[in-house]
Amino acid sequence: MALAVVIGLVVGLGAIAFRWLITTLTYAFTGHEDYAGLGRVGNPHVPWLGPWFVLVAPVIAGLIYGPLVYRFAREARGHGVPEVMFAVARRGGRIPGRVATVKALASALCISGGGSVGREGPIVQIGSSLGSSVGRMVGASEGRLRILVAAGAASGIAATFNAPLAGVFFAMELILLDFAAGAFGVVVIASVTASIVGRAAFGDVPFLRLPEFTVQHWGEYALFALLGILAGAIGVAFSRILYLVEDLCDAVWRGPEWLRPAVGGLLLGGLLLALPEMYGVGYPVLEDAIGGRYVWTFLLVLLVGKMLATSLTIGIGGSGGVFAPSLFIGAAFGAAFGAFADALIPTASPVGAYGLIGMGAVFAGAARAPITAVVIMFELTNEYSIILPLMAAIVLATVTSRALSADTIYTRKLLRRGVDIMAPAPGPLEAAKVADLMVDLPVPIRASASLEHAAAELAVSADGVLPVLDDDGDFIGTVSARSVAQALVDDVDVPLADLVQLPPRIVPSHSVSKAVAALTEITGAALPVVADDGERLVGWLSYTHVFGHLRPGPTGTRR
Repeated sequence: MALAVVIGLVVGLGAIAFRWLITTLTYAFTGHEDYAGLGRVGNPHVPWLGPWFVLVAPVIAGLIYGPLVYRFAREARGHGVPEVMFAVARRGGRIPGRVATVKALASALCISGGGSVGREGPIVQIGSSLGSSVGRMVGASEGRLRILVAAGAASGIAATFNAPLAGVFFAMELILLDFAAGAFGVVVIASVTASIVGRAAFGDVPFLRLPEFTVQHWGEYALFALLGILAGAIGVAFSRILYLVEDLCDAVWRGPEWLRPAVGGLLLGGLLLALPEMYGVGYPVLEDAIGGRYVWTFLLVLLVGKMLATSLTIGIGGSGGVFAPSLFIGAAFGAAFGAFADALIPTASPVGAYGLIGMGAVFAGAARAPITAVVIMFELTNEYSIILPLMAAIVLATVTSRALSADTIYTRKLLRRGVDIMAPAPGPLEAAKVADLMVDLPVPIRASASLEHAAAELAVSADGVLPVLDDDGDFIGTVSARSVAQALVDDVDVPLADLVQLPPRIVPSHSVSKAVAALTEITGAALPVVADDGERLVGWLSYTHVFGHLRPGPTGTRR
């Protein structure tokens, strides 16, 4: 709990610095605090360029953050949350401390230079890195370190968006993938502490200021349900387009990676010149969409433009989150849907109500985190009047997303690397192969040998079991000391061949865990290994070899 308070304080101050950095650099690049909602205007710092300065801003930003990320922390590239999920699931919560600094600088430069990405991914990665650093400084165990990383993520969301509950549920639902009571308490303390720090700097006001909305007609719930289904599909489409554009950029680019953001910045600048509303995070444009200030055709242009702009920003090596873009896309689609609803039902709810629901539903469809989506929409807007249709639409969006895709916008990045964090982490037995542990085959016994001869051989064997060959030299199975001893005690005159058992077939490419399962099915402590291409014996594996692999070596690693 004490560490949670420390993390909340540190991450809260880090969030203040991060937002200040974005605002300061945005003013340096554009001459305005937020350029997105101003239209095609010039930069007062370079008035002779007019609106054409947006062609240059992404290039200059890329020239700075491209080498920075490539040289010091390549995990700072992209939207950040998948890297934190991987660190918690597979690396015991260990995140290098330098990631926080590099991510803050790179994301602030990318966003202020026109990158059409959000702040939530960076602040989650920044907070998680700080939480991991604090935990490692005090020597926290691996289990507690994971919780402290989640506490850092929650603190970042809480301080940046004035959303302590949303921070908690984001960390539990997406980072820890669990709602254990012990972890919940630590994450809550950190989130509350960070939120207090954030409110002291930014004030206790909702992150988005929207007019009050109410449901005007009960029949609209059918429209809200349809909106949820369509928004879920759009969330999946956003995820697909994001990685499709990234693959396209990977296929086209042949130069050094550190130069990629600058060169790709020319393409991004061209898009911003055509559609300046895509510059940066774009919250002013989102608020205008919710406020009903755009016609439905332009809302659809904004929807497609944001998908392409965000995908291009990530594809060229930019650094920023996908949460804010998913809200932007949802607001544009929801408001356009609301315009059609108004044409069908003259007494329908305002366009903004549909836009607000679309925001939560598209995020739920992309991230498949329904609890977080409901809570974060409530805290970002402080709008409770449409909570029922919001919940219904988010659930339907989540169901639609699950039906259309097996992954989310966060897990897809990891699956493309061959990492499935939803599956149990492979242990030492799953990772090792039989070929790594097997030894040479012991001297076999002939099936025609007497029980006394077999007993003498088994008495000096290491594992109490030996392979048995027939008169032609072909392998027929194994015989154990237990079965031979029992026959001798019972004074039963049986041929050795009658005591032979055929063990499960194990080949060198099998995992050791599969071999251990086979060992439990036989009488004895070892079994032969058969060649992958036939019945030829190529090795021998026993419990002793498995235990030797599990025993820590001199450096603490497993042998």
